[in-house]
Amino acid sequence: MNESPREDSPPLPASPSRPVWIRWSILAVLVSGVAGFYVFGLQEYLSWDALRANAGTLQSRVDDNLFLALFLFFALYAVLAGFSVPAAWILTLVAGALFGRFLGAAVALLAATVGATLAFWTSRFLLHDWVQARFGSRLEAFNRGLEKDGALYLFSLRLAPIFPFFLINLAMGLTPMRAATFFWVSLIGMAPGSFLYANAGSELATLRLSWTLMASLALLGIAPLAIRKLLQWRQKLSKY
Repeated sequence: MNESPREDSPPLPASPSRPVWIRWSILAVLVSGVAGFYVFGLQEYLSWDALRANAGTLQSRVDDNLFLALFLFFALYAVLAGFSVPAAWILTLVAGALFGRFLGAAVALLAATVGATLAFWTSRFLLHDWVQARFGSRLEAFNRGLEKDGALYLFSLRLAPIFPFFLINLAMGLTPMRAATFFWVSLIGMAPGSFLYANAGSELATLRLSWTLMASLALLGIAPLAIRKLLQWRQKLSKY
């Protein structure tokens, strides 16, 4: 009489789930990309001095093919922002210098928003579940607050860049905020700063000390303090 297969035989080892491999692959690409950026000294090409030294060549390329230049600049800005490379302010200055204050502000704003959303999604995919599972009980009040006033909170951070641009993108990916909300609030909140930086870049490119340049630089310094005071005043009113 044949014996039936033993039911207590050890099961085959489970293969790693695909999402784990995807997470590790994305993390490896991000780390390699950022490390390569600094190892090969590419950050030196994003300094204002380096860009000024190549201003004539860059401007001639823009004049030869504006649409191609806009596309390449948009792609570069979005990729660097997506990799969380801290180069937003210098790239927005360059956009103003190459494309003018209005077109430069528009392309820089859209590229910054797309790149920020890529960083947001990456942070969410890699770390959101782990952070919420590990610290979920401690973050309940924080999550509820973001669900209620998250858009306003993000808007205030975008208007007054107290924290670095790339850090806000990564931190918001760990929260329950919807990606669409993050995109539109970031787009609107970064618009004033993008115009001020692009305007400053357009004036610096001509080496003119005009009143618009002075006003842009003054507003860039005053805006964070003014918005912080406004938010503090709003919080005081909400208590009454």
